[in-house]
Amino acid sequence: MPRYEYRCRICGDTFEMSRPMAESSAPASCPAGHDDTVKLLSAVAVGGRSAQAPAGGGGGCCGGGCCG
Repeated sequence: MPRYEYRCRICGDTFEMSRPMAESSAPASCPAGHDDTVKLLSAVAVGGRSAQAPAGGGGGCCGGGCCG
């Protein structure tokens, strides 16, 4: 089940909730019981190299080499 992050506009607390995707936009109460909350935009950081990426060079046929 996905986790969503919310922030309370009253007390400023940031909290997470696990809920189905169909309920991601439903109102959420903060742990202190306030109802004025907003769902935060999650930024997913993707970096590094894929294990399937060719090492070095690039382009051309045969993975960067020349096919005679």
